[in-house]
Amino acid sequence: MPTFYCYSRCSTCKKAAKWLAAHQVEVKKIDLVETPPAAEDLERWITANPDRNLRYFFNTSGQHYRQQGLKDKLGQLTVKEAAALLASDGKLIKRPLMVEGDHVTCGFKEEVYEQEWL
Repeated sequence: MPTFYCYSRCSTCKKAAKWLAAHQVEVKKIDLVETPPAAEDLERWITANPDRNLRYFFNTSGQHYRQQGLKDKLGQLTVKEAAALLASDGKLIKRPLMVEGDHVTCGFKEEVYEQEWL
């Protein structure tokens, strides 16, 4: 069963949850802000998906991302450093985050969910 990391006040997460329910996709729901994934898990997911750059996993439009000036720092981070940073603040993670094993998607687009999660 996939794990659905989301934030209750996020409209994109609400849309994704509604889509999942409409398509009868069962998920284990976890609050991304209260319980962000462990750094080890994030590091494994990033490494297992080399076709996706580090930026893919970051909420680049979020306040926490901008406040920390990560736009200029992202290119110099190692996978280990990025995973530790993401694990330290769930609001830095692009949401919703769907995970099953090493299969990961960040954000919500209907066509991606149809292809990846049905």
